[in-house]
Amino acid sequence: MTKSLKEFQAFREAMNNRILESGNLDIKRFFGLDSSVYREGVLDVKTKELMGLVASTVLRCNDCILYHIDRCVEEGMKRAEFQEIMAIALVVGGSITIPHIRYAFQMYEDIAGNHGSP
Repeated sequence: MTKSLKEFQAFREAMNNRILESGNLDIKRFFGLDSSVYREGVLDVKTKELMGLVASTVLRCNDCILYHIDRCVEEGMKRAEFQEIMAIALVVGGSITIPHIRYAFQMYEDIAGNHGSP
């Protein structure tokens, strides 16, 4: 894993814990829903994470892109799948997504290189 990924994961976990410890029921419910929709269901986890990556790219959220790339690689995403996903995000989101696609390619190369993904 890259240093930036480790820092992101540590920050995300620490802040999620702080947010959840605030005791707000609505926030807890939303976090629970966010976790549950990515679990195995009619669609497998990898497909759901790939969909999350497209949505994150179209919505231009680099933190979300990083999170979903990491999860996609954990679920076995191959380089060709990543490239196809980025093409879908580009078509759906248009040229405004290009800076985020650049970011995604860099993060994928960093993460996949550390996971040994082809």
